Amino acid sequence: MAKRIRQGTVIAVAGLLAAATACTGQQSSPPGFAGRQLSAGHGASGADSGGPDIARPFTLLASGDVLPHSSVIDQAAADAGGKGYDFRPMLKGAAPLVSGADLAICHMETVYGENGGPYTGYPSFKSPPEVAAALRATGYDSCSTASNHTLDDGAPGIGRTLDALDRAGVAHAGSARTVAEAGRPTLLEAGTGKKAAKVAHLAYTYGTNDNPLPADRPWAVNLIDKDRIVADSRAARRAGADVVVVSLHWGTEWQDAPDDVQLGLGRELTASGTGGRPDIDLILGTHAHVPQAYEKVNGTWIVYGMGDQIAGAMVNHEGARDPRGNESSMGRFTFAPPRKPGERWTVSKAEFIPQWFDTGTGRVIGLGAPAEHLREVRDRIRDVVLSRGGAEAGLVMGK
Repeated sequence: MAKRIRQGTVIAVAGLLAAATACTGQQSSPPGFAGRQLSAGHGASGADSGGPDIARPFTLLASGDVLPHSSVIDQAAADAGGKGYDFRPMLKGAAPLVSGADLAICHMETVYGENGGPYTGYPSFKSPPEVAAALRATGYDSCSTASNHTLDDGAPGIGRTLDALDRAGVAHAGSARTVAEAGRPTLLEAGTGKKAAKVAHLAYTYGTNDNPLPADRPWAVNLIDKDRIVADSRAARRAGADVVVVSLHWGTEWQDAPDDVQLGLGRELTASGTGGRPDIDLILGTHAHVPQAYEKVNGTWIVYGMGDQIAGAMVNHEGARDPRGNESSMGRFTFAPPRKPGERWTVSKAEFIPQWFDTGTGRVIGLGAPAEHLREVRDRIRDVVLSRGGAEAGLVMGK
């Protein structure tokens, strides 16, 4: 985690399938499933006028790190007018795109503190639990919670975070409160009817900043291990997943290009298949603080890094204020149903949407049609995202 400018007050664990599932409070979901229940006309799946038993396309949108530094917490306090913390205004700029997708996934990098605080920013984060309600109000269905900061406040921090997400109705993957929770994949629904797509969300991190896993809870955080990720993905398929999405907290901070570990692991994971069908259908990367490329590898899209969706102003490893730490992209993928049973759902459209977090106003700003002074930021994000042949593979910039 890089040092920020203050603006206000590994060990691999094998075995269990450790992608956590959560109650979303949506009573219309079948037992064991979380996620948005869509009405006709909402998102891609609502556009198909076929009957309830017809499998429909769906859109999945994902965004980068939610990283509340002290300045971000101060902004949320100001937006709440002295009554707690309100993170909804800073996310308002993303809400139309997030809520317009059939499924939306975020990355909650930090853990939550106790109600009323104290709350802290870098280097050991404890964020207000009000973040969870803002994520749901913005339209997010699930968040990855495996990061290098997951153990900043030990097992209690994990418990408070997942409890708050549960109360808000946001599913989660990557950390767990119990061994039973660690052994269940997070399964989300995209669409309505008997043929609604079942989407598994799994999440892992490269490490936990040298904070050891609790001796009595070695399953508390999912650590990256290629064989385990493949095994978990296959288990998610057996649990009913039509589409398997893997969130990976990986890479080298402040590096625009994916590093050799990302490239190698990405190739291995996308090459893994069972019965002629890939085990993983989409990889979503976080951690580097800056946008990184999207690439189609072995027929599967990898987003190496989406950048920080919310973060305070930061300095990089050279000690310089680096505005790239507030640039990001959102990935939006339209999945089409298979032509024959047992085949994979395919990405029929791949899009990226540039984003910027204005640290002066504390607001997420969409860059699909930016103001003149933000076009250079939009263009830099676009060039990085397309730097590994994404355009040739069909990736386009969305609005």
